[in-house]
Amino acid sequence: MQPYFFPYLGYFQLLNYVDEFVLYDNIQFTKKGWIHRNRILMNGAPVYVSLPLKKDSDYLDVVRREIAESFVQEREKMLRRIAASYRAAPQFSAVFPMLEDCLRSSTSNLFVFLRECIRAVCSFIGIETRLVTSSTIPVDHTLRAQDKVIAICGAQGASGYINPIGGVGLYSADAFARQGVELQFLEPQIRPYAQGGIEFVPNLSMIDVMMWVPPDELRERLQEFRLVA
Repeated sequence: MQPYFFPYLGYFQLLNYVDEFVLYDNIQFTKKGWIHRNRILMNGAPVYVSLPLKKDSDYLDVVRREIAESFVQEREKMLRRIAASYRAAPQFSAVFPMLEDCLRSSTSNLFVFLRECIRAVCSFIGIETRLVTSSTIPVDHTLRAQDKVIAICGAQGASGYINPIGGVGLYSADAFARQGVELQFLEPQIRPYAQGGIEFVPNLSMIDVMMWVPPDELRERLQEFRLVA
């Protein structure tokens, strides 16, 4: 999986369910994706929060991208926006210090920063799945897409591979089966939760979920999905 900036609940459902979760560091950065940005709720509407990146080639891998020096100042503004948006949320006092620690990380490497944030969320909500960095796996890293995923499964001795439901059209169950790997897709079943008395806005950053949903209920919600073959 690509690393994302405080990804949504479905990402952590997948991370919680599997035995091992591979984070891609040697994958091309995509400017229009979710790697460096996400959405939170502010005044009842979704707004983006983004990591500023140093100007560089859009063809570089995630691990070669750096967070801009301006983030030292901008992260304080981001924290103030988050605080203003969620100060009244029931879990704010527990969640906000964790976010402060994440955003004030000393690293400027984009991949390392995102991995630290994902690990912090996992620790906070009780996910113990092993995270593996893709470049450490002994496969031919010139492989792409499905071929690379199958190679990684083989190198890790995996009998099954689970992908987010959005990738249904990208992979062939027969190709995986020929290598002894069962292919499945995880489809989140996300129920609305209270967001301060407004109409529910789905698929926001995990920040929003953690702020509004009590820990015990959040652990239950990690299990609310279905597997599609």
